[in-house]
Amino acid sequence: MKSSLFRLALPAIAVSALMSAAPAWAKLSADEVKSLGTTLTPMGAEREGNKDGTIPAYSGKWLGVPPGVNYSSTGKHYPDPYASEKPLFVISAQNVGQYAERLTEGQKALFKKYPGTFRMPVYQSHRDFRYSDRVLANVKENAAQAEITDGGLGVKGVFGGPGFPIPKTGLELLWNLITLANAGEEVAVYDQAVVYPDGNIAWGRVNYKIMASVHDPKVTRKSWSGFSSHFNVGTLLPEREKGSIIVGHAQWDYASHPTQAWQYNPGTRRVRQLPSFGFDMPQGPGGFRTVDDDRLFNGSPERYDWKIIGKKEFYIPYNAYKLDDPKLKYADMLTKGHINPDLTRYELHRVWVLEATVKQGVRHQYAKRQFYMDEDTWATVMADNYDSRGQLWRVSMQNYVYGYDLQGYMARVALYHDLLSGAYMADRLINQQKAPRVNSGELNESNFTADAARQEGL
Repeated sequence: MKSSLFRLALPAIAVSALMSAAPAWAKLSADEVKSLGTTLTPMGAEREGNKDGTIPAYSGKWLGVPPGVNYSSTGKHYPDPYASEKPLFVISAQNVGQYAERLTEGQKALFKKYPGTFRMPVYQSHRDFRYSDRVLANVKENAAQAEITDGGLGVKGVFGGPGFPIPKTGLELLWNLITLANAGEEVAVYDQAVVYPDGNIAWGRVNYKIMASVHDPKVTRKSWSGFSSHFNVGTLLPEREKGSIIVGHAQWDYASHPTQAWQYNPGTRRVRQLPSFGFDMPQGPGGFRTVDDDRLFNGSPERYDWKIIGKKEFYIPYNAYKLDDPKLKYADMLTKGHINPDLTRYELHRVWVLEATVKQGVRHQYAKRQFYMDEDTWATVMADNYDSRGQLWRVSMQNYVYGYDLQGYMARVALYHDLLSGAYMADRLINQQKAPRVNSGELNESNFTADAARQEGL
């Protein structure tokens, strides 16, 4: 991928900072902060559409449930506000060259791997929803004071949303990914499926509880405890691992407070602390993906050097409500090679490209990674992962929808493709489960201790 195809869509002062020997993590100027909500959107995206009108201007006209949509409360599947729309066109192996400039290397590889079946239905692009006033106020306050600390392993002055809406370095862009606006609580049962080339499926299922007080609407910047997340993930499938529970917590300070985790083993009925949790530890059915593949990247940035490649227009997964339709059966979704393409939705959006290269002398399954981050949300929607030989190995996509109860975007079905084996994993499936509950007030820190894991496991 040639860097000449990219543009750094930053204010002139930010470009100057990138090209000069100025301090790497200088705070934004007062004028830059004022641009949020004026020349830029409140989240730091370009407000205007593109020149040919295929990306619209940001409207942010809808907060919560949009007109004409019937949605009652959390725990219900989100109706699709764009259900009546039809694809503008469909990209296939036969016409992929026509659209190649707006496709990632991973997408091109999927067309090459599955020329007879992989397709990308492209729909009208939308920029209709906005985050809550609370999140937008947090982002603006973050912009004025956020700083990278400990050589990139921490941040300060960040609360309740992305810390660097006008990123000037790779680490600032990465920390937008880590500090992405999320639910204060998420409770769900998620199905997982690894689909092999012959159509056989290895199933997984997890009881998923996440509490992120930093995003809790009831928590203020002053009352925040400092924990970025607490997690409690219990295995329900496969049967041989049923009853295993992992609990723990993380902070946005990986230098002084690395992620702590404990595991309950149903065989021994004991809880032990995991000496190291995260990075490329295998996870999911058969260990198909890594721990830091969750939402395409999470956890400490310490094993990589981070670089902004630029910003470009790409066809990316967007408004993926159809994949959550409770009328769908998994048998209709999980086709060989890739998920049923008729259920997918792609839109043209401006996307930040972030490159991670493993540090010299440091180990990780992925020697290089490229992440593609939507400018309107800072959500990472695609990732290309390379092995130690420089070969593209795994291609990942994270679908998002706007959560009406959350008043923000929510990670939904995640797809992880292994180009070498021809297998793929679909994660966070809910079609045959109840929908996630967000910010329901049913969790507290006692749900995430070693004692909690022990009690749940007995």
